[in-house]
Amino acid sequence: MESERISKVLEYLNDKGHKYDYYEHPEAPTIAIAKEHWRNDGSKHCKNLFFRNHKGNRHYLVVLDCEQDLDIHDLEKRLHQGKLSFASPQRMDKYLGITPGSVSPFGLINDTENHVHLFLDSNLQKYDLLSFHPNDNHATVVISKEEFTRYLQEIGNTYEYIEMY
Repeated sequence: MESERISKVLEYLNDKGHKYDYYEHPEAPTIAIAKEHWRNDGSKHCKNLFFRNHKGNRHYLVVLDCEQDLDIHDLEKRLHQGKLSFASPQRMDKYLGITPGSVSPFGLINDTENHVHLFLDSNLQKYDLLSFHPNDNHATVVISKEEFTRYLQEIGNTYEYIEMY
């Protein structure tokens, strides 16, 4: 059952001529649950976390290998952005048009002012295929590294690959 959020992502990808694979599955709000439904498609499944700075005036989407844990204090040191905390559901909705459990770089489609900065784990560059929720945790989009890079360039948000662990 395709939601409005999924439809918006697929429409964007189709309109821009992106190649991708898409499949639906039961709700998967956590990595542990998602693992039960992911296909063995050769993609690197990603963990996506949405943070805000201490003042609440800067927001960061952090994407890393789903098999890795992230030490927030270590990330703060690496980013030199001050104290970070998880953004509230209200901030997720305001900046990315998503809800908890559905965080995805495809939420940047909704960030029309390009407010959110994206940090990607540099280790993701070694994978040919990446997979993300299409802003709804009832489905997965598998996209090539090249298509994903093109998506990031089109969307206009600032982004960078960094070493996270």
